[in-house]
Amino acid sequence: MNTLTANDAKRNFGELLLNAQREPVKISKNNKDAVVVMSIKDYEELENMKAEYLKHCFESAKKDLANGEVVDGQDFLNTL
Repeated sequence: MNTLTANDAKRNFGELLLNAQREPVKISKNNKDAVVVMSIKDYEELENMKAEYLKHCFESAKKDLANGEVVDGQDFLNTL
């Protein structure tokens, strides 16, 4: 992943947009990672993957509940 400073990104915004269409670009400010710029296609794919993962977790939890595979909340916290 290519990294630019915030100043470089500002000076070369058009180039940043072109590069982000090919791969995500990390932007840093004050030597700290700040944001990632990516294509809308990559963003939508990432959001879809997150949604599918949450659906999977929810379905798995429903199955556990239906099978009686539950853990008491206080017991869980005590083991932490």
